[in-house]
Amino acid sequence: MFQKDFVWAGIISMFANVLMLTPTLYMLQIYDRVLASGNELTLIVLTVILLLFVAVMGFSERLRSRLLVQLGERISEKLNSRVFSVSFEAFLKNTHKNPTSALSDLTTLRQFLTGNGILVFFDAPWTPVYIFVIFLLHPLLGVLALFFVAIQFGVTFFNHRSALNNMQCSLKNSRESSFYIESKLHQIEAVHSMGMIKNIRDKWFKHHEVALDRNAASFVSQNRQQSVTKFLRYTMQSLTLGAAALLVINGALTPGAMIATSVLMTRSLQPLDILIATWTQIVKARSAFQRLELMLSEYPEKNQVEMYSKPSGAIDLRALFATAEGREEPIIHDLTAAIAAGEVTMVTGPSGSGKSTLARCMLGVWPDVRGDVFLDGHNIASWNRKFLGPYIGYLPQDIELFGGSVAENIARFSDVDSENVIEAAKKTGIHEMILKLPNGYDTQIGEAGRMLSAGQRQRLALARALYGDPSLVVLDEPNANLDEAGDRALIEAVKDLKEQGKTVVLISHRTNVLSVVDKLLVLQEGKMVHFGSRDMILAALQKSSQVLKTVSAV
Repeated sequence: MFQKDFVWAGIISMFANVLMLTPTLYMLQIYDRVLASGNELTLIVLTVILLLFVAVMGFSERLRSRLLVQLGERISEKLNSRVFSVSFEAFLKNTHKNPTSALSDLTTLRQFLTGNGILVFFDAPWTPVYIFVIFLLHPLLGVLALFFVAIQFGVTFFNHRSALNNMQCSLKNSRESSFYIESKLHQIEAVHSMGMIKNIRDKWFKHHEVALDRNAASFVSQNRQQSVTKFLRYTMQSLTLGAAALLVINGALTPGAMIATSVLMTRSLQPLDILIATWTQIVKARSAFQRLELMLSEYPEKNQVEMYSKPSGAIDLRALFATAEGREEPIIHDLTAAIAAGEVTMVTGPSGSGKSTLARCMLGVWPDVRGDVFLDGHNIASWNRKFLGPYIGYLPQDIELFGGSVAENIARFSDVDSENVIEAAKKTGIHEMILKLPNGYDTQIGEAGRMLSAGQRQRLALARALYGDPSLVVLDEPNANLDEAGDRALIEAVKDLKEQGKTVVLISHRTNVLSVVDKLLVLQEGKMVHFGSRDMILAALQKSSQVLKTVSAV
């Protein structure tokens, strides 16, 4: 996709590197022709040619840099949306320890493409050309230059092998250290109130100290590499100049060729100097590229059907199994059930029976699933989420709101439709509460909604689930933090959804919502023990004291 851009960068680099020979040839002519002849006109002509070629060389380097900057921007624009989506998918499926680092990796890659590190790959291939020119000046100097460059390559390769592991481990440990402390900040109130800060700090120190040790080892290795390289570079340049001077003394070389050889030798080694100076950037960019490549290959773009018709909300579960990593027994066992469009189904059962997992399976967000979940006859995974999302309402058990205004949270951070926002708020009975906030619907609720109480957060999240025109609404413990008024508002909201023909799935322990329920699904240890109409299941539960005791207890 971007091959042409790299090809053009290579072509421009060819002009820039060939023109790099201009100052060398200029000095050669000055020493061997102008000074010997004393011809001022020759000097003027050579100088004009030099200025012309140097201007073209400068323009070529500027053009190459601009091209690479634009290339970095285009790659970033092309991958931003993809990497953003893949990061969420990887986090959802919990397949990467810190999937959000992919966004940082993309930034690292872009910075590398717009920095000096990338230039090495365009300039280094021209080192043999400069050595060839030295060969033309004198074969002995060419052999010496070839020998010195081989030594430099050998030292660079050796240092690469010794430093690479430390650098990669340092980067890995630094990311893990940052991710560890960031994950704990989400629970800062519990951490602070229960005096857990010291314990968490001690554990973080262990992660951090490993990262610091690796970083120090990498830094020492890099400094050692730079010191050795600097010593070799000055030694090689001096020995090259000395060998050229010896040839001049013996009449085998002109003074101009001696100076030109020294300049060419410096130019031959320059890409290796840049390589060493930017080694950290190169390793970081390489690691970032490998991680991005791995993540994008694990989550290829899906050939989703762009659009189905608006879903009615009918759910069909067939031989559904839900598992989790590190767990031998499935969370959901061979569950088959069908929920017709417009029905209100209550899922109940003891804690740990798989109710929340079942809700996530219905929505297609549980990672480890066998069997099928159909929405309106189409597998839930085949729906285009961008199209389907507005027709899904979901209230998770663990309420997650986002930094922003009340209206933005209800509107799911899309363009705020004031009428729909207010309508959703009224359905959940929080319209008056919102109006009492400092700025009404424009009130900023803080990160994770920390400015609101638990009950307010739950009702606000419920309004978000009901926003727009959802066909399928899944509510996981919607009344867990609600007071009596909130309970009444919830029941009225479910009644309203039922009257509109919406499909509602309620995960609940409370029996006060039974009056609006059409079907009951009872889970126990991940298995469906009862499923059918409300009255039929309640009658069956009365005959089974064990199950009745379970339902009554919860």
